[in-house]
Amino acid sequence: MASVAPVRSSAGGSGPAKRAGRALGRALHLPITGTARGIRRATHAHGAGESGLGRLIELHAINGAGDVMITVALASTVFFSVPTDEARGRVALYLAITMAPFTLLAPVIGPLLDRLPHGRRAAMAAAMLARALLALMMSGAVASGGLELYPAALGVLVASKAYGVVRSAVVPRLLPPKFSLVKANSRVTLAGLLATGAAAPLGAALHTIGPPWPLYGACAIFIWGTFAAFSLPHKVDEAKGERRARLSTHEAHSRRPGLRTVTPSVLCGLLANASMRGLSGFLIFFLAFLLREHPLSGQSAAVSLGIVAVSAGVGNACGTAVGAWLRARAPEGIIAAVLCLTLAAALFAAVFFSGFLMAVLGATAGFCQALAKLSLDAMIQRDIPEAVRTSAFARSETLLQVAWVLGGAIGIALPLNGVLGMSVAAATVALGVTMAIRGVVTGPRHQQQGTSRPRVA
Repeated sequence: MASVAPVRSSAGGSGPAKRAGRALGRALHLPITGTARGIRRATHAHGAGESGLGRLIELHAINGAGDVMITVALASTVFFSVPTDEARGRVALYLAITMAPFTLLAPVIGPLLDRLPHGRRAAMAAAMLARALLALMMSGAVASGGLELYPAALGVLVASKAYGVVRSAVVPRLLPPKFSLVKANSRVTLAGLLATGAAAPLGAALHTIGPPWPLYGACAIFIWGTFAAFSLPHKVDEAKGERRARLSTHEAHSRRPGLRTVTPSVLCGLLANASMRGLSGFLIFFLAFLLREHPLSGQSAAVSLGIVAVSAGVGNACGTAVGAWLRARAPEGIIAAVLCLTLAAALFAAVFFSGFLMAVLGATAGFCQALAKLSLDAMIQRDIPEAVRTSAFARSETLLQVAWVLGGAIGIALPLNGVLGMSVAAATVALGVTMAIRGVVTGPRHQQQGTSRPRVA
């Protein structure tokens, strides 16, 4: 009996099948899990995971993906689905009902959020949840383009900008050791841009199923973001020692003892950035209608818009990447240089107007806007005391958003004449160049006088 071989069970015979099944499962999951692990390693590198900055980077990527889903849904309804004249009327109506009230609400967002320093995670989660609910509300009206769509769009816009203001205030509290604020902002911004580029084709694919589907996708993304906001570290809600900042250099008019104000160079840099943000809003609206009427040679209107949009997006991403390398190199000079470069591109497009030069202007404006904003962040980090730095970021972001709205309004109202439009773009940038040069002149002088830090009012 001892020489009789043991009988192999059926379970033992299934070992190779089980191993093959596990190998197949790993092969199917590898693209997803491998990509997720790669993203997590990138967002949590250089101490960002330990400080909590990595989670903010991921949250901002979620925010960008959700916003672009709503943009795809609204663009298909307000712009692409009707003739050009009607589309212009719809966009003007959208501007009047949503963005015009926003210009009144935006200056209030920063001060209101300043009063909630201990609820920043809740504020970001509320901004996400509000957009999730508003996306569901818009899904019923997006096909018809009824008037009920516009109040919901206003709510989305306000919630999005409120999130942006809070995010700007949160970044300084999540800096890893030996990590500059410019580098942190460049990582956060680049993550948002990459997520936007990845989500845009998905939104277009969902739109082929039906007009409401991009909004369903946005709702799911923002619900995800609602929970992700509470995964940020608790120190985000700490506001020990913080004060509020005024965007004014006239300290004698301050009625709040101990309230610190911004330096002249920071104020000039902010106004120069406002001109760039106004140019961005102008080009988005003006070129959208101009290229629809006069597309690029041999291309359809949609393809022409896509080429210019991709050019601007690539330029913005490149500017964000370069900004980290230039973070310690004379931010006033960088702002003046990039604005002069943008002015030259706008003048060249106005004199030798062509579709190719419009794409070049879009790429140049995107690149220079990213560098100018990161340089402004560096100036705020350098010149504004930590006690009021988050407040300064909140107010600067609000001003920049208002400038974008005003630039968009000009783009809607202007006749569809390419040379005229590029001339207006050049004039907008020229105003910013004046402020940028003034910032270069005043910055070194204040440093020589030993007043690089704001005085106490």
